[in-house]
Amino acid sequence: MATLKLRKWDVVEHLKTDEDMALYLEACLEEAGDDPAFIAKVLGDIARAKGMSQLARDTGLGRESLYKALSGEGNPSFATILKVINALGVQLHATPRVPSHS
Repeated sequence: MATLKLRKWDVVEHLKTDEDMALYLEACLEEAGDDPAFIAKVLGDIARAKGMSQLARDTGLGRESLYKALSGEGNPSFATILKVINALGVQLHATPRVPSHS
């Protein structure tokens, strides 16, 4: 019987276009609740898809510190998040929350 080789699924392989990245961020914002580490990790995924070195140049932040901040384990400042969002070319939008009927 042949050996089956598996590898870890990586969302970055599926983030090919700016639209893919924006839709991924939008979906994750809807699911994140109050988990800032989740959003930081999502931004890290998008940054890896676009190229972390280019993001470092565009934000003026160090590549290693970006990897750490956007790993889901870091605790980036809101200023860092805003720099990353702008450099990635995505926008955040606010809409009123639909009240739950529970």
